[in-house]
Amino acid sequence: MTAETLTSVRELDTRVTDGIQVRLLWSQDDGRLWVSVMDTRSAQSFCLEVGDGESPVDVFHHPFAYAAHHGVPTDTVGSEPLMAHAV
Repeated sequence: MTAETLTSVRELDTRVTDGIQVRLLWSQDDGRLWVSVMDTRSAQSFCLEVGDGESPVDVFHHPFAYAAHHGVPTDTVGSEPLMAHAV
């Protein structure tokens, strides 16, 4: 990942509850929004893109529900993935 890639992504909001970190991210290059979730206790993480017609705030506040709806696995172990696209 280059420095340019890192600066083109902006964190719009973040919260941590009971060891679960949730971040709302925006790509300045293409306007995509996604939510990144990491369980700091188990190192499990996932990301999902905010789909057309979806409220970024709703996805940010209910990422597990949206992940289940889109079939995004929520038990990836290891380093935080950059992004998994919702279908």
